[in-house]
Amino acid sequence: MELLAPAGSREALLAAVQNGADAVYMGLGSFNARRGARNFTDEDFSHAVEYCHLHGVRVYLTLNTLLTDRELPEAAEALRKASRWGVDAVLVQDWGLWQLARLVAPDQPLHASTQMSLHTLSGAKLAADLGMERVVLARELSAHDTEIICRSCGAEVEVFGHGALCMCYSGQCAMSAMIGGRSGNRGTCAQPCRLPYRTGSKTGYLLSLKDNNLSPYLQQMEDMGVACVKLEGRMKRPEYVAAVTGIYRRLLDEKRPPDRAEQSQLESAFSRAGFTEGYWLGKRGPQMFGVRPEDARWPEDWFAQVRKTYENNAENRPLPVSLSCRIASGEAARLTAALRDGRSVTVTGPVPETARNRSLTEEDLRARLKKTGGTAFVCDQIDISLEDGLMLSAGSVNALRRDALEQLRALLVKPPKRRTFPTPVLPALAESYDGAPALTASVAYAHQLTPELARGVELLYLPLPLLDQVDLDEYTEYTRLCAVLPRIFRTEDEAAFRRTLQSHPQLSAVSVSNLGHLPIVENLGLEIRGDLGMNVFNSRSLLFLRELGLQSATVSAELRHQQIRDLQKYLLCEAVVYGRLPLMVTENCVLRCSGQCGRGSGGTITDRTGAEFPVLCSHGCRCEIQNSRKLFLADKPEWQRCGLRWARLRFTTESAEDCLDALERYEGKGGGAPGDFTRGLFYRGVD
Repeated sequence: MELLAPAGSREALLAAVQNGADAVYMGLGSFNARRGARNFTDEDFSHAVEYCHLHGVRVYLTLNTLLTDRELPEAAEALRKASRWGVDAVLVQDWGLWQLARLVAPDQPLHASTQMSLHTLSGAKLAADLGMERVVLARELSAHDTEIICRSCGAEVEVFGHGALCMCYSGQCAMSAMIGGRSGNRGTCAQPCRLPYRTGSKTGYLLSLKDNNLSPYLQQMEDMGVACVKLEGRMKRPEYVAAVTGIYRRLLDEKRPPDRAEQSQLESAFSRAGFTEGYWLGKRGPQMFGVRPEDARWPEDWFAQVRKTYENNAENRPLPVSLSCRIASGEAARLTAALRDGRSVTVTGPVPETARNRSLTEEDLRARLKKTGGTAFVCDQIDISLEDGLMLSAGSVNALRRDALEQLRALLVKPPKRRTFPTPVLPALAESYDGAPALTASVAYAHQLTPELARGVELLYLPLPLLDQVDLDEYTEYTRLCAVLPRIFRTEDEAAFRRTLQSHPQLSAVSVSNLGHLPIVENLGLEIRGDLGMNVFNSRSLLFLRELGLQSATVSAELRHQQIRDLQKYLLCEAVVYGRLPLMVTENCVLRCSGQCGRGSGGTITDRTGAEFPVLCSHGCRCEIQNSRKLFLADKPEWQRCGLRWARLRFTTESAEDCLDALERYEGKGGGAPGDFTRGLFYRGVD
């Protein structure tokens, strides 16, 4: 099982390599999920790839953020560079970037980032079918969930084993973006989950999870087929990287769990009031939450010792090489240097002379060949074939050794031959919609449904559980009905979801938020509409979703209206223009309800400023945190001038009367803006 370590800086890279990482993941420029890390320039990155490959370490480039149309050409150049440098894989979140990668760097291996929120077998299999060589699973999955995916996925599976846990499913969090304009989907998360909140009489760090520590379960992972265990920490100190990587290296090599001393070391390196293994064990609850104590200090004495493993060009893990030397009369001296994987080089030197005084001995030759200091190699084995009575100078032997090791080095760092192509222009758009958008509406509860609401919208979105709670025939007279699948679910839920859809012939469409939804709805004869969870941020994403068979897509709520307007709309597009926008979808219950919240309507959490964020209960006793204020754009003209086919009114905490009032305002029948509202990111966008 591969040990994958973070490299947020050159020092962290050295720390990871010299302490036993099999692979490292790194950022280049600003298109990665840790823009706050130091990351690497082009020159530094190419040198880092050479350094890693010289040590037998793989390099993964993180291009795992959402990108605008204007940013895609620069990202395409990063893909071409990665391919030329021999980067072993590129992690992606944005389906538009994936589509572009296949065109500009078709030989470059790609990995599905955890930002894709893949958490089911169907989603992982589809990613594999699309060409992803590896799938990085959501951190919320249990061992049981992971084993199901490993067994039948078709791609390698990577699991986060150690480090920080986000409260929200990666790729589905908009809290930082909506509150402060810093998008977690674009690498600038401000970590609002690490701040205090209040719910009812409970006050504390209600969204702050302890760090993950799955070191006791490494053998279990390997047995079930996990290909890679990943250590989080590109924002942490190089000493942390060295310490944690070194401990995990020993545990993997010795096939054992950590002892008490090692667990203590991991905790002192960094933790938030201890660790959690809750998700892996399938145990949610308050015991998973914690915050780093204010008086916590780095273990500077230990870290000073750790630094010695990688500072000052320390070579803590030289690459074993076998040497085979033949010295024979009348032949050029020959030396072969071979690695354990079978790769080798052979060099030749001068023809040995007949000895006048002292002959070259095997002992002298062996001693000279072993001098690999100052290189990344160490002699593992030396085989010598030496005829008696011959002489070869020490300088000639040294030159032979240096030549062999230099050629071996060149072999190791030589990039593979890969094709790269210029960035193609987007295909011509056959036609585009330039009228005013028709209204649609989504509801959360049955009491919000009325015939009056149905009459006023072209499409009505209904959560899957609601289909069995209301008389659908009452509304099909007025509008079309679209089922909304839960954003987060598990592999075991897929068959039940499909049966529910099949049992309601009144439906004309289904809304999907995840790659894992698509196999569920295949061949049902329903119109497939992409929802917010698909994170549509650029024109190529729309092109990709069209290729997957979708008929429409809801664009990201993090786009400005100009960016929405300028999208090449290869699919008919929709945007949410009213309502509370979803900020987080969480596996753990933020209301501390002990699994009972699914029976009620949720609650609220309150931040330090007094802002109240409604919490809706969703499938599997998961929580969906809504924005504290409702998006309102009815009094602005821009939402009608973006080329949208539909504009959605998103109802969550509203009464039936509130829903109709909002509908009238967007129909132009109501008054101005309501009391407390927000323009969302429609005008200001995100970093």
